[in-house]
Amino acid sequence: KSWYIGYKDIPIHQTMLLRSAALLLVCASSALAFSTTAFVGSSRKAFVPSPTALNIVGDAVGTLEKIKQILSTEDYPPENEAFDAMVKGTFPGAMSNKELEMKVVEILAARGFEGKNTLLATSLCCDELARTLEDDLGKCFGKNFFLGGLAGFPFAGNTGFGAMSAHIPDDGYCLIVQGPHVGITQDGVVGCVEREGIALVDKCCGSAIAASNYLQGITEGGATITTKIQTFSDFQQGAVQELILPHGKRLAEAPNRMAELPYALFESQDMLMQDIIQAGKGGLKAGTAVLSGIQINTSPDTMDYFHPLRFDYLDGNGDFAEDLLPLLAGYPPADDE
Repeated sequence: KSWYIGYKDIPIHQTMLLRSAALLLVCASSALAFSTTAFVGSSRKAFVPSPTALNIVGDAVGTLEKIKQILSTEDYPPENEAFDAMVKGTFPGAMSNKELEMKVVEILAARGFEGKNTLLATSLCCDELARTLEDDLGKCFGKNFFLGGLAGFPFAGNTGFGAMSAHIPDDGYCLIVQGPHVGITQDGVVGCVEREGIALVDKCCGSAIAASNYLQGITEGGATITTKIQTFSDFQQGAVQELILPHGKRLAEAPNRMAELPYALFESQDMLMQDIIQAGKGGLKAGTAVLSGIQINTSPDTMDYFHPLRFDYLDGNGDFAEDLLPLLAGYPPADDE
């Protein structure tokens, strides 16, 4: 006779007892496994819950000293006075990334922003060229929380902003960097840029230019008649095209449509970001800095630039406290202090 007893062969009251015993064994083993005193005295260490490890730079070197080290040791392209003058002539108010990074870190360090207590959040385009500024600031403040999508719009929205706010260190700060980008070639063509490994000069920003062409087709005629306003597989680009619509007359009358395009996009992005901040400011902590403007991407042989258009400091309640833009525009070099 087989030793195996079928489940149906066991009386129901015994089946219930077996189930209860099995449940008790599972509960007991689970309690033992998760007990902080389990295995004390054995080779296995007691389980001790560890605090959440945020991706924050927390070494002993302050951000001001760190950015000085980065700017002095990183392999930046050499300065080109003629190209620098051309960029600043095309985009008055622009400054090189090196100058921007030094001043931003210095201004914020004076207000308590350090690598160990600051979360970096960015809303920049998906384009790999937009990562340069992001990466440099990340060396001071740690890897960033990404809020952006095509053309730099904050497509993470209210939900993403709420999640980002929850990641700010306790009693800490947040630096938000946001804006569209535009390319400029070595010979001054705006809306294009030389890319490493690509022989042909490429469009930059491709999403912005596609939206501009869509808008131009509406304002000047020739747009294809269609019932398909947006498709889910390309909804971000559809949103960029809708959000640029109010700027049709402005772009049509601009002397240089490609140079005006990022500023038109900025106005829509800035309005959207301000709405998101207002809706989610309750989750912000000790203070928040919002740096917004135009990224200006150039060839691998020259430095990138940034035209700052907003640099706000928000207090612990998320309310506007100080306009830092004048400090950024007229801040004396660190060596002159």
